[in-house]
Amino acid sequence: MRTRTLAKATFWAAAAGIVHTHVTYPLTLVALRRVRGERPEPLPPTTDMDAIDPAAAGPGEEAEPDRPLVSLIVAAFDEQEVIGAKVANALASDWPRDRLEVIVASDGSSDGTVEAARAAGADVVLDLPRGGKMATQNAAAERARGEILAFSDANSIWEPAAVGALAAAFDDPEVGYASGAVSFTTDESAPVAAGEASEEGAYWRLENMIRQLESELGGITAGNGAIYAVRREAYVPLPPSRSHDLSFPFLLRKRGWRAVHVVAARAGEKMVPTMEGEFARKRRMMIGLPDIVLADRMWDPRGYGAMYGYEILSHRLLRYASPFLHIKLLAASVMLSRRPRSGRVP
Repeated sequence: MRTRTLAKATFWAAAAGIVHTHVTYPLTLVALRRVRGERPEPLPPTTDMDAIDPAAAGPGEEAEPDRPLVSLIVAAFDEQEVIGAKVANALASDWPRDRLEVIVASDGSSDGTVEAARAAGADVVLDLPRGGKMATQNAAAERARGEILAFSDANSIWEPAAVGALAAAFDDPEVGYASGAVSFTTDESAPVAAGEASEEGAYWRLENMIRQLESELGGITAGNGAIYAVRREAYVPLPPSRSHDLSFPFLLRKRGWRAVHVVAARAGEKMVPTMEGEFARKRRMMIGLPDIVLADRMWDPRGYGAMYGYEILSHRLLRYASPFLHIKLLAASVMLSRRPRSGRVP
């Protein structure tokens, strides 16, 4: 009897955790936003970014005196095929050219990444020894001159207004980290909105919605490695096993900064074409989770505040624990499916 009681408790606790992180949590965010009212996306108090004429503030034009210098950093490993297009995409930004620094940091590339980046016109090209993405980003951040450090993947193509949209978020002095939204392409010429072409797209469509709600309430709990920016004074050099998109939002929150989602900062990225490639990408994402959750004390609510603590528990800790919760749910189901012994028959 005691075993069945424990199995029932385990079953319902595991089921509650799974349902909450995937279903109940997004619904509570919607309800909380309706109760509290919508907060506008952080934007300049006197400037409508959508109303800016790109030709009036295009590459090479004189910058407005109050516009910050943005360093756009691309960490690249053997990206010869795409790095030229990425640099060209960065230089085509609506952000004034003399307020934009494009940095390509090669992580020990063995192909022509360095030469291609220089030929494309990057302002700074760092030819670094192989050290991993995190070490490469740290080195580039130290070299950068910008007040705002923006980061992009080599295969991510930003919309022209993306740099300005990210920079606008930092007009709020409490914001230390701003992440954009990503859509996906199945090939070089067929952009698809998140959710239209694959399960990965559907996931990101829901994830972007949740992050926007979090941003309006307490702050986002994770960013996106394809498009994000950090205030220079808030930047924290991280060890190799960490990642900016998973670590910065909660670490900066503990340091008094807020992390936000910027819908107007949009980028496109080609989907991983094979299951093997997708598995490798997910493995890289997950391998540092024990360090992030335990060593960096994501689980410790001190410094979060009530709302952000609820977001971390619901969106991160329970989500990361989902595989273990499913195992517990299965084990409890097996135990409960067995008929209890009725005792000896005389």
